[in-house]
Amino acid sequence: MLPTPFPHFLAGLLSVAIVAHCFTTSGLLTTLEHQVRFARPRFGTYEVLDFVVVLLGYAISAEPTLLAFYDRLTPFAIPFMALFNRQRLPHRATLSRFLAALDQPCVEALRVLFQDDLITQTVQTFPPGGL
Repeated sequence: MLPTPFPHFLAGLLSVAIVAHCFTTSGLLTTLEHQVRFARPRFGTYEVLDFVVVLLGYAISAEPTLLAFYDRLTPFAIPFMALFNRQRLPHRATLSRFLAALDQPCVEALRVLFQDDLITQTVQTFPPGGL
């Protein structure tokens, strides 16, 4: 049986698909995959990008908790991760361990990457101008 309110969650997945398309076409996905490094080269079988994808989906979903998000996402885990060219959804416990071990250089690299992308996309979308 599907959890309720299910249509709201599907709308969130559509939003994630749009974000994934933007990440892919802008090159942000490739940049994130190749430039952001964690002190540990891999976290089990997962990379930083896998966890960023999960957190991004969670933020867009508006689910009250990660547990609720995972419960709703589980039937769609493979296509959800495939939107970002990823293979598997990290388990909740793996995400928790990743967040606990996340170091400041990795956080800073993500911040700079997203900030630079925001500035680049803003300039392209809204060129300087005025009266």
